[in-house]
Amino acid sequence: MCDPEDPAATLSAEDLKIIALARSARARSGAPEGAAVRDETGRTYVASTVALPTLAISALRLAVAQAVASGAGGLEAAALVGDPPDLDARDARAVVELGGGAVEVFGAAPDGVLRWVRRAGRS
Repeated sequence: MCDPEDPAATLSAEDLKIIALARSARARSGAPEGAAVRDETGRTYVASTVALPTLAISALRLAVAQAVASGAGGLEAAALVGDPPDLDARDARAVVELGGGAVEVFGAAPDGVLRWVRRAGRS
């Protein structure tokens, strides 16, 4: 899954792309986190944290919600960018629920440096 010496060395071009998209979403909105998910057909959905008085949702859960709203039937991978990238239990459950099994989640710093790779869900 992930080389402990250089976790980014084993990532595919598609995985690097969703990390870049998550970084872009975070930077564009100025939010604490940006996220991107890739569905089973290769489509990507991008979001940033929403923190309004009447609506609060994490970047990753919003990206999953956008995938659901667009008809995605599953997830292949997810990326979360933050300082630090923090995969909380609700985010992990949302990824697993749509993912239908084990989904790799990549956590990166705002500069794009990969900090961790976690497997959410069943193996």
